[in-house]
Amino acid sequence: MKKLLIGLSLAAAAAGSAYAVESRRPSPDADGEGIVTRAEAEAISARMFARLDVNKDGRIDAADRAVRQDARFDRMDANKDGQLSRAEFAAPRARPGRIGGGRGPGMRMGRMADADHDGAISQAEFTAAALRRFDRMDANKDGRVTRDERRAKRPDRPAPPPQARSMGD
Repeated sequence: MKKLLIGLSLAAAAAGSAYAVESRRPSPDADGEGIVTRAEAEAISARMFARLDVNKDGRIDAADRAVRQDARFDRMDANKDGQLSRAEFAAPRARPGRIGGGRGPGMRMGRMADADHDGAISQAEFTAAALRRFDRMDANKDGRVTRDERRAKRPDRPAPPPQARSMGD
């Protein structure tokens, strides 16, 4: 159960951070106006789900996590001997597309996204969680989230540089 929850935390962190703008992911603000619409949030959620559902079975679960872990291990195993040396483990590495952590907000998001508590997150559950988050940020309920609305929900976070703005700042 613990492994399943940890696995789901990656997916959940993605749901909670599905709006992050990083080098591998397009901005949820498709037209670049600085405002994210509910339709844009739903579209980015669908793209994130497709990326996280590695085995394409329509669920984000422990099997998907295992595939991602294997790929991560392979990237870290520089000499491809099937073992990680201390040097390989400690080596600095680029982490494009890294989202969330193993515990904390991502873990809570995983439990919230898994509405039927079956240990997996379906496309519908993933989208519903992302849209609930969008709706919480949409202070004036106009179907659009501005940078100011995003910042108002996260006052303890400093504003990121202009090129790294994200839905969760």
